[in-house]
Amino acid sequence: MVKAADRASRPARASVWLDGKARRGAARKGDQPSGLDRDRITGATVRLLDAEGLARFSMRRLAAELEVTAMSVYWYVDTKDDLLELALDAVGAEVRLPDTGSDPSAWREQLRSLAAEYRALLIRHPWVSPLVGRFLNIGPNWRRYSLAVQQAVRNTGLAPRERNGAIAAVFQFVYGYGTMQGHFSARSAEAGMTTEEYFREALGTVEQGLAHDETVRGARELMESRGEESVDAMWDRDFEAALDLLIAGIESLLARR
Repeated sequence: MVKAADRASRPARASVWLDGKARRGAARKGDQPSGLDRDRITGATVRLLDAEGLARFSMRRLAAELEVTAMSVYWYVDTKDDLLELALDAVGAEVRLPDTGSDPSAWREQLRSLAAEYRALLIRHPWVSPLVGRFLNIGPNWRRYSLAVQQAVRNTGLAPRERNGAIAAVFQFVYGYGTMQGHFSARSAEAGMTTEEYFREALGTVEQGLAHDETVRGARELMESRGEESVDAMWDRDFEAALDLLIAGIESLLARR
């Protein structure tokens, strides 16, 4: 049970990017442990999160990876949450942004690119999705992504009051889709299987155990429509189809005028 004092020490608006800790930690001088710096610690955090997941991550585990004491890590970050927030923004640098400033008429391609990059990030780093919902996401890399999204949606020509809905429709869909696919890939890896092997085994288990269930019978037609394509191809095809529908919805709003 979280005590009131603990809740008070973690205000809802707290962020490593708001209170100056990001700059202070990066600039500390003096008796800091040799061989360590903020970038090295953040990079090791990302590697551990990728390899072992968010649930297993700890400052002690990170210190062992860096071959230092936990207190050495705290020279550069005040809390574990600060470090997770730094790691979250660090992987945001992987997102390639389209040019949203030179050709407003290319908004469809811009939205597709931004959606595809976000999905790919969530799949590569399954730990990102819970942290996106936990922090304010106001580090420099997430701000540049957010600015590109705002510009691409502005390029559609939607009225300001409609843009939030468009952003929610497209990017909350991508968040959910990428989260599911990322967790599926992680479960496959934990089982020591490829995504293809895991999917086929899971599908066979469900069909054997629930052969006469109405839901399973109804899904059989959908599965058969996919033919022999790989599970990764299924993920891609369904994503593109859903994104087409969302873009068509934006076009429909515009056409009403």
